[in-house]
Amino acid sequence: MRKKIATIIGFFILFFCLIGSTPSLAASKGNLLSPDKIITVAHRGASGYVPEHTILSYETAQKMKADYIELDLQMTKDGQLIVMHDEKVDRTTNGTGWVKDYTLADIKKLDAGSWFNRTYPDKAKEEYSHLKVPTLDEVLEHFGKSANYYIETKAPDIYPGMEEKLISSLKKHHLFFPSHKGQVMIQSFSSESLLKVHQLAPFLPTVQLLNADSMNHLTDTDIKKITQYAVGIGPDYKSLTAQNVQNLRQHHLLIHPYTVNTEPDMKRLLDWGVTGVFTNYTDIFNAVKKEYKR
Repeated sequence: MRKKIATIIGFFILFFCLIGSTPSLAASKGNLLSPDKIITVAHRGASGYVPEHTILSYETAQKMKADYIELDLQMTKDGQLIVMHDEKVDRTTNGTGWVKDYTLADIKKLDAGSWFNRTYPDKAKEEYSHLKVPTLDEVLEHFGKSANYYIETKAPDIYPGMEEKLISSLKKHHLFFPSHKGQVMIQSFSSESLLKVHQLAPFLPTVQLLNADSMNHLTDTDIKKITQYAVGIGPDYKSLTAQNVQNLRQHHLLIHPYTVNTEPDMKRLLDWGVTGVFTNYTDIFNAVKKEYKR
């Protein structure tokens, strides 16, 4: 009898250990790669309200129920991945010059929030002053498996090894699992970078970003090439029409246009059939999405 009880106890210990070692699905919110799912991507976080690409911006987006937080990657002089949109620090910090010429220690001395208070005085808050530029690792450590990440490799041509470092960070923070398709998405304007990611991690979904000119000249041959390595396209929303959206949908591609910030644009794009948007206003798009029935 004691042996039987010990066996049962052992079974439950093993079961709970396995549960504990399995990545959380709490952030998944269903199949995020489904063409029937309309996702909200918090563009640089809740950047319409809070200084972009800061931990506070991502926390605000999470509170607003974003499906994804977007991370733009740059690399420092000493090879550290940081989260910043521009290749220069001038616009969003009190520094000047190229990210690639700064060490991480130098980046951490910069003020990444006061610019927002000056640019948007009606939205200014004291707490935004002296916010810091986060590293990729810091964001992944802070949010862990409770968030979904839409990560862009910015200017990978000037940052050799960016893709390998990205994959390494995903592994380090237990976000590198074939069973979790959709918790991490990788996007880029560089098809070479996406192909590299696809080779390193075929199960990671990638999305090809396209500016308006590229979108306007996109052929069926181009689309078929993209389908070989990407699950979707991220176009400039101004380049979309009802016709080209349907054409992309017929090629079984997800369509996540950027950057959609007004209700009329949101409603029109949903009517045309996009499968999500990048927006600075997660709360507004979620409200539009809630009322929308395709």
